Amino acid sequence: MTARLATARLLAAASLLALSLAACQDGSGINGPSARSLAPIAPQTVALMQSKGMQPSDPILIRTFKKEAEMEIWKRGNDGRYALLKTYPICRWSGQLGPKSREGDRQAPEGFYTITPGLMNPNSAYYLSFDTGFPNAVDRANGRTGKYLMVHGTCSSAGCFAMTDATIAEIYAVARDAFIGGQRSFQFQSYPFRMTAENMAKFRNDPNIAFWQNLKEGSDYFEALREEPKVGQCGTKYVFGGADAAAGSCKPRVDPLVAEKSERDTRAVAELVAKGTPAVRVVYQDGGQNPVFRPQNASAFASLGGTETVLPYDAKEYGRHNLGDVSRPETLAAGPQEIEVTPKGQPVMMAGAEPAAPLKAAKAGGKGHGREPAKPAPATLMANRADPVPQVETTAALPDKPARIAVADADGDSSSYQKLFGQLFAKDKPAPAAPPTPAVDAAVVPEPVKLAHAAETVAPKVAKTHAVKTAKVDSKGDAKAEAKPALRKGEPEGRKP
Repeated sequence: MTARLATARLLAAASLLALSLAACQDGSGINGPSARSLAPIAPQTVALMQSKGMQPSDPILIRTFKKEAEMEIWKRGNDGRYALLKTYPICRWSGQLGPKSREGDRQAPEGFYTITPGLMNPNSAYYLSFDTGFPNAVDRANGRTGKYLMVHGTCSSAGCFAMTDATIAEIYAVARDAFIGGQRSFQFQSYPFRMTAENMAKFRNDPNIAFWQNLKEGSDYFEALREEPKVGQCGTKYVFGGADAAAGSCKPRVDPLVAEKSERDTRAVAELVAKGTPAVRVVYQDGGQNPVFRPQNASAFASLGGTETVLPYDAKEYGRHNLGDVSRPETLAAGPQEIEVTPKGQPVMMAGAEPAAPLKAAKAGGKGHGREPAKPAPATLMANRADPVPQVETTAALPDKPARIAVADADGDSSSYQKLFGQLFAKDKPAPAAPPTPAVDAAVVPEPVKLAHAAETVAPKVAKTHAVKTAKVDSKGDAKAEAKPALRKGEPEGRKP
C-alpha cells in the first residue's frame, strides 16, 4: 500500500511538472502534456539504480561524445560524487567534429550547457526532447549562432543529437524525476570525442584543437573529482573550477587532483607523439551513427572502445529499436575518413600523387608555379584505415618510398579539403547519381527535397512555414504520409516538428 501511494504521489508530481514544462513551449501545453512525458522510468532501469545505490530523485549529469556516438547519464550520490548510471548509443548526429558556428551549418554543439525544466519539451513532435541551451555565453562570445539544438527521438538530425524514441523516453523520465527530486538544473557536457591522451595526440593538428583543449579542462575536473565543474567565461574561453570559476575568474584555483590528471595526460600525449602517432583529421560526409544500429557492419564496433570487447549496451536490444526517419542515410554508408595533417592543419599526401581536383596555383615568386603538373597515380591518403585505398597500376615508375607533401593552399582553408578529396567533403548534398547533360548547368540543378531534416539545407525559410510530409511505416510495413505542424519553440533547428 505504501509503495502504491508513493507511486501515485510521484505521478501527480510528474503531472504538475509536465504542465509547467508545457507552458514554456509557446502553446505546446494547450492540450496538456503528452502521456509519454508522464511514463515512469522502466523497472529494469530503476533496478539498475538500486544496484548502484542510486534513487530516481538523485541529481543527474549528462555527457555526450560525437565520434563514439555515445551519451552517458551520471547520478550524484549522498557524498556529492557522480557515478555512471548508463551509456546510450546515439542514433544520429550531423555535421563534423567541432563546435557549431552558425545557424544552418548542421553542426551539433560542443561545450558545457545548463538544462533547466523550461528547456524540456513534453509535446515534441520528435517524441520527447530537451533543448541543449545553445548558444551559451561562450558561444555568443565566439559569434556562434543557432537555436533549437535538441536531444530528441527519431533518428534524424540537422544539428541535434537524435536518439531512438525508446531511448529518449528513458532519458526524459530520468531527467524529469531528478527535477521532481529537487534538482533545479543539470549539466550537459558535449564533446567531439572522449578526452583521452590517445585522442588528444591523434587530433593535435586539427584546427579545433585549442577549443578541444579548453573542453578537456572541464572533462579533467569531472573525471578527477567526479564533481560537476562550475563553469565560467573568460573572453572566448571556458573556465572551470569552484565558486571562483562560476564568478568569472580567469584564473580559478585548480584542484591538485585535477592538475595531476592534466599533467599526466600531457606527458602521455608527448610520449605518443614521440612514438610516431600520426596526427589526423576525421571527416564525415554528414555526421555519424553508433554502429549498434547497423549490426551488419560488425567491424565498426572496433571504433567504440579500442581494445574493449564488451559494449556498455546490448547491441541486440538497440538493433531492434524503431529508428523512424533516418536523416541522410546515404552519408552514413562510407563512414568517417581519417586524413593525416601537418601542424598547420594541411592534409598530407604522397609525393607525386594527384589530388582529386585541381589545386590553386602556388603563391607567385617561384618558377613553374603556374604550370599544370603531369597526371601520375591517384592520390593515396596517409591515414590509419582498415581498408586502404587500392593502388592503380600505371606505366609510370613510382619512387620506392615517396615522401609526404603538404598542399600549398590548404593552410586554414577548409575548402581545400573539398578540392582535394571531391564529393567526400560535399557539405550540403551527396554526389548526383549521374552527371547533368551538357545543355544543363549543374550549378543550378535543384536538389530534390529529402525527408528527415533535408529541408534545412534546401530551403530553411520555407521549411519553417510550410508543413512537411514524412514517411511513417506501420506494423504491416506500409508507408503512410503524416503531416507535421509548423515549427515551434523547442524543436530542432531548421526542421518542422
